[in-house]
Amino acid sequence: MGSNSSRIGDLPKNEYLKKLSGTESISENDPFWNQLLSFSFPAPTSSSELKLLEEATISVCRSLGSDSEDLLEELLCCLMQLITDIPLLDITYEISVEAISTMVVFLSCQLFHKEVLRQSISHKYLMRGPCLPYTSKLVKTLLYNFIRQEKPPPPGAHVFPQQSDGGGLLYGLASGVATGLWTVFTLGGVGSKAAASPELSSPLANQSLLLLLVLANLTDASDAPNPYRQAIMSFKNTQDSSPFPSSIPHAFQINFNSLYTALCEQQTSDQATLLLYTLLHQNSNIRTYMLARTDMENLVLPILEILYHVEERNSHHVYMALIILLILTEDDGFNRSIHEVILKNITWYSERVLTEISLGSLLILVVIRTIQYNMTRTRDKYLHTNCLAALANMSAQFRSLHQYAAQRIISLFSLLSKKHNKVLEQATQSLRGSLSSNDVPLPDYAQDLNVIEEVIRMMLEIINSCLTNSLHHNPNLVYALLYKRDLFEQFRTHPSFQDIMQNIDLVISFFSSRLLQAGAELSVERVLEIIKQGVVALPKDRLKKFPELKFKYVEEEQPEEFFIPYVWSLVYNSAVGLYWNPQDIQLFTMDSD
Repeated sequence: MGSNSSRIGDLPKNEYLKKLSGTESISENDPFWNQLLSFSFPAPTSSSELKLLEEATISVCRSLGSDSEDLLEELLCCLMQLITDIPLLDITYEISVEAISTMVVFLSCQLFHKEVLRQSISHKYLMRGPCLPYTSKLVKTLLYNFIRQEKPPPPGAHVFPQQSDGGGLLYGLASGVATGLWTVFTLGGVGSKAAASPELSSPLANQSLLLLLVLANLTDASDAPNPYRQAIMSFKNTQDSSPFPSSIPHAFQINFNSLYTALCEQQTSDQATLLLYTLLHQNSNIRTYMLARTDMENLVLPILEILYHVEERNSHHVYMALIILLILTEDDGFNRSIHEVILKNITWYSERVLTEISLGSLLILVVIRTIQYNMTRTRDKYLHTNCLAALANMSAQFRSLHQYAAQRIISLFSLLSKKHNKVLEQATQSLRGSLSSNDVPLPDYAQDLNVIEEVIRMMLEIINSCLTNSLHHNPNLVYALLYKRDLFEQFRTHPSFQDIMQNIDLVISFFSSRLLQAGAELSVERVLEIIKQGVVALPKDRLKKFPELKFKYVEEEQPEEFFIPYVWSLVYNSAVGLYWNPQDIQLFTMDSD
């Protein structure tokens, strides 16, 4: 290489690269290193340049990777050292990005297998041996890179200036070899992805987050759990002075306030939402800290906005946002506090002008909207179940529901009721038709009816839970219930709903009679006043007690079958400056979201 080699076409014949990739050992004091590193070689900036570079360096890469597993282990350790030990400065920014990207590339053989890889060479080395002591330091560094969101240095501050006189720096390695060779290693058939890199304010933060998610989702070794997941599960706040139990490996501390702020600010991306899910689900220290925050709206509002724009998001992102809400609603303190946070002018909510509404009522509105969208479009039972579980968890703590939120709860029940009647009618007609023709297969309306009745019962349980636990806090829900009381008539004697209808029927009857006594032509304000007076008069012991509605999120068996393809689809679509041939991707279909 040296000062005489500055064009891509010269690389295969370069004597210094040949010696670097050869079998001969080179002392660290050998003058060769100064000669190798004294060059000017502009880093490729487009997919076409990267393709040319890859083709030009195939022979060098093959020579450097062949029969050298021990060298790979040493290289991975060196990369971890680079990432964790080099201070982040303008002149080291691109080295850090390249080192992180290179680790992603070494693990990307997963992309070229349909099944989840339980083991690979890189996987094996990262799980044990010399790499293992860097585990907690690497996870901590990647998290801080995400937190800091450092932008790339301005032109001229780069580690490798574009020189014309052939002079070079030790850090020139990052331009020629890191960008040139490290990112085009062809383990498992890594190719070139002909797509533009996304415009990001911080490539370092993006690559760090992607590598962190890849490491967190590596499968356990046969004889040891994933150490990177262990580190993510156990790290604590820098404010926490309690000692770590000796049984917890790879422990470290990080500033939770900074992490919380970064998570709140970055929820527009799939990968940031997946990190939030991972931390909430796996790290009890983080979960406890977040639930104790007095500014939870900063975290919840971006999650609600993801769900509100469900049409524009991929299904995985929506699932993650919904599961985050479900995890949060497992906590009674959260369910109480969200009704105490008053928001003004939610501009992204376009169905209705909301000049003032509680965070709790807004959450209910968005979840109900998600259910209604799902009923008319995707009809995904998994989405339904999690939406209803979140509402059920909150129902006993509903407080001062906004009149629009109360209306939407009853409107959703109305929609379900119409759906139920329609399916019932179809089932009846189908049954009559089958009596006259034995040749026509009977559609499975029984299954459809069973599903819709499960959802209806869940909605009745949610309404019932609110009435029995916080009736006096929710006059708007009683008003909406009375306004649409005819909806509930058909379910009073239905065997699937008789028990749960008792309280709802009692509330409707009690308040209807009081309104009747008050006379006709009552204003909305007068009706609400009668309801508030009636709440005090209604004997609480007349309402039948039911078991508390509580649902807990549990990952399904073999979660890696979902998460590993998802993480690698994010890497494929979001990594900066990494290219893979889409025709070689086996792990997921290219049109999957």
